[in-house]
Amino acid sequence: MAAPEEPSIGAVPDVFLSGLLFYDIGFTGLDTPPAPGTEIWTKGMGSSPGGIANFAVALSRLGLRTSLAAAFGDDLTGTQLWEELAGTEKVDLSHSRRFAGWPTPITVSLAYDGDRALVTHGQAPPLSPDELIGTPPPSRAAVAHLGPEPQTWIRRATEAGTMVFADAGWEEAERWGGAVLEQLALCHAFLPNADEAMAYTRTATPQAALSRLADLVPLAVVTCGSEGAYAVDSTTGESASVRGLKVDALDATGAGDVFGAALVAATLAGWPLADRLRFANLVASLSVQRIGGAAAAPRWPDIALWWRALATAPKAADLRREYAFLDDVIPSPEPTNGPFTGTAEHVEQHVEP
Repeated sequence: MAAPEEPSIGAVPDVFLSGLLFYDIGFTGLDTPPAPGTEIWTKGMGSSPGGIANFAVALSRLGLRTSLAAAFGDDLTGTQLWEELAGTEKVDLSHSRRFAGWPTPITVSLAYDGDRALVTHGQAPPLSPDELIGTPPPSRAAVAHLGPEPQTWIRRATEAGTMVFADAGWEEAERWGGAVLEQLALCHAFLPNADEAMAYTRTATPQAALSRLADLVPLAVVTCGSEGAYAVDSTTGESASVRGLKVDALDATGAGDVFGAALVAATLAGWPLADRLRFANLVASLSVQRIGGAAAAPRWPDIALWWRALATAPKAADLRREYAFLDDVIPSPEPTNGPFTGTAEHVEQHVEP
């Protein structure tokens, strides 16, 4: 899955995405959450495109031609997001629109105790996904956020041969779980985390949830954060369970989206299921070591740097065997500084074999 040097804007996309876009502001280094009537200072802060942009940026940084359909406000944050995504990140926005007077949603993330709490301000987009998209462009894969109402564009994409990778949030599980599960018949894959998967399926373990979801969608994946991931792919007859990578997480915002983007990329490349999960775990684990979701998504040089460091880490023999497939897929140019700049000692300290 060697990436092209730069995705071509305007070309037929590899991946088409639809979802809500946010301007994310992240604070890290909190010992405790703020209490009413108090002020606390954080050790770190950053801003980044968020929401569906986490997926889009991660895919583009892995070298896939990426097209996004999303609503942008014409305010300062909307303008900044548009320029960053279209310019810096090379995401095609020909199916997106800017709306006068509509405020771009903003999310503040407070990272502490290895997780994060979110505060969001926003309004419903002026147009529904179907009104915004119409007929989706031809693409190898699509990423869709499922809600209570079926989306016509997803059916059109599936009928055109596009593999639809779906996700849905916790709120959907609590209020519209049955309606969301019914829509999986149109999807190739469903990528919930463990809590979401158990809520949708009314099961007590991630493994039981996976078994239920595998009856509804060809590729069922349940993520368990630092504990790893489980998956069943009925199209290849594979099932896999892989362990997570132990890292010092600075900010978990968007990690699930970055995991999903890497899984989409690896699936399009035709890798074995276990390697797809390991690659997605790696990409997500690199992202949580920096602030933000999209801003922290790694590029191929960052992945190469991690692999080179692992090669000389004396206590990582098992990981070297598990990730040996990277030798065949990392592009040849030398790595440059990026989201991950660790040494062999850093890998040995934070990625436990």
